[in-house]
Amino acid sequence: MAKTAVAYKEKMKEISVLSLICSCLYPESRKNILGDFEDMDIKPINKRASGQAFEVILKPPSPTSDVAHCITSPPKRDISLEDIQKKLEAAEDRRRSQEAQILRILAEKREHEREVLLKAMEENSNFSRMAEEKLQVKMEQIEENRQAYLAAIMERLQEKERHAQEVRRNKELREELMP
Repeated sequence: MAKTAVAYKEKMKEISVLSLICSCLYPESRKNILGDFEDMDIKPINKRASGQAFEVILKPPSPTSDVAHCITSPPKRDISLEDIQKKLEAAEDRRRSQEAQILRILAEKREHEREVLLKAMEENSNFSRMAEEKLQVKMEQIEENRQAYLAAIMERLQEKERHAQEVRRNKELREELMP
């Protein structure tokens, strides 16, 4: 089955599409073509409304046709030891280059990670310093407010004490005047 498929492909390469179309359109030339191929039969099928139809039947390949259609691969050139050595060196260079590129990428990643870590540490330090400064300012403000509050209380106490002394003096003066 595989040989017939190969033979069919080979024969289709030999037949030009144009001559096949011409054989369908011009029956007198088809009669000439039908006998030209020894390993293929072309039989016309009854005409259809859509156009001509035909059937291509492959005959079993003969031993002589196998030899005639055998495609040989191009001859391999001899590879010298020098060529092999050059190829091995080129492969080694590519491997080294890839390793160097991977190491460079890894180093760049590590450097980036280090930079990110340093930036995070710096931001944390700045945040701590700013928080400490804010706390210090707040504590100073609280202390100032406390001192102002205590001073105001002391002032009121002193005012009350002065008022009390004045009231006592006035009372004593009245008592001296009233006897």
